Amino acid sequence: MGVSGPVWALTIVVIGALMVFDYVFHVRETHVPTLREAVVWSAGYVGIAILFGIGVVIFGSPEMGVEYFACYLSNEALSVDNLFVFLIILASFGVPRVAQQKVLLFGIVFALVARTLFVLLGAALIDNFNWAFYVFGAGLLVMAGNLVKPAESEDRNADNFIIRLANRFLRTSQHYDGDKLFIVENGKRVLTPLLLVMIAVGGTDVLFAFDSVPALFGLTESVYVIFAATAFSLLGLRQLYFLIDGLLDRLVYLSYGLAAILGFIGIKLMLEALHSNNIAFINHGGPVPVVVISTAASLTVIVVVLLITTVASVFSGRGRAQNAAARVRLHATEYLDAHYESDPVEREKIFARLLDEERQIGSLPAKYQTLVWNEDGLAELLQRAHDEHDRG
Repeated sequence: MGVSGPVWALTIVVIGALMVFDYVFHVRETHVPTLREAVVWSAGYVGIAILFGIGVVIFGSPEMGVEYFACYLSNEALSVDNLFVFLIILASFGVPRVAQQKVLLFGIVFALVARTLFVLLGAALIDNFNWAFYVFGAGLLVMAGNLVKPAESEDRNADNFIIRLANRFLRTSQHYDGDKLFIVENGKRVLTPLLLVMIAVGGTDVLFAFDSVPALFGLTESVYVIFAATAFSLLGLRQLYFLIDGLLDRLVYLSYGLAAILGFIGIKLMLEALHSNNIAFINHGGPVPVVVISTAASLTVIVVVLLITTVASVFSGRGRAQNAAARVRLHATEYLDAHYESDPVEREKIFARLLDEERQIGSLPAKYQTLVWNEDGLAELLQRAHDEHDRG
């Protein structure tokens, strides 16, 4: 794999220590992260990832460092897209905000284990079968096409086969109790819905590995670099969720940017497959003279695409309208759900945010206001929230 055993062991120990630290100091004591806390810790984990990349450049090689940063950026971008699905899952199950940290940390640990297995499997295929390059490349092109289909994003939900099985065979309560996994109900010890949410998040992330792992092999064949980039991009995902969950719906063009990146890497993989071809029916089993895209060029493309996508989304009127509708719907739903937040002071804060977002909608151009209020059931939901507040 090109990296010594002690280096592997040290890397795994560091990653494990960071996860334990995250649990002990942030997740074990139930609380809702403040914006300042999310900013500080997100910046901290990004800083750690950058320092690790600098270490790769110094103790490995500049080329290895470029591969690491390309993999890290790609995986981080795909992880942001994954946050959309996590947000839908948490909302679908009505998970109290105070319990969301534990769910996300479990999802991250599960994701790291699952993706490591996928990476080892991918490495074995590539080492032994040249056709794996073609399969990975074609798979990425298909996934890129799926990302630009609106129906694909709309169909994301928390109802899947794993959840239906778990719901059928596990004795679960219908109610949460903070971030507890077990409660006593009618004299019996039962699971809270939190375990089902963890299963949903973990199971869903297995599907994400089908696009992220082949994409990383399109940037490097180093298992160590892929593992490290994946681990460090996932480590800060929980903090990133609380930092940008209010901005996720603003990134209206993110799926197009990710589609461009996956498509580009898919083409790169296909070119590399042709360059080292040994399949008999292609060019009589010999290499095909094609252009090979360097990892440095790939890193440049990834950075440029992400910058263009982010800037276009931030300044998009449609993005502002979509984000406003999502935030208003979220806070109205939170306010109406007595299990989500029972503290009167916190409930009042939620309603204050709801009022502020309604005012922001009123400041949008008329065509975007119409777009917001045409959202299915939104006006009725807001009216119910106001009626509930008036009765309180």
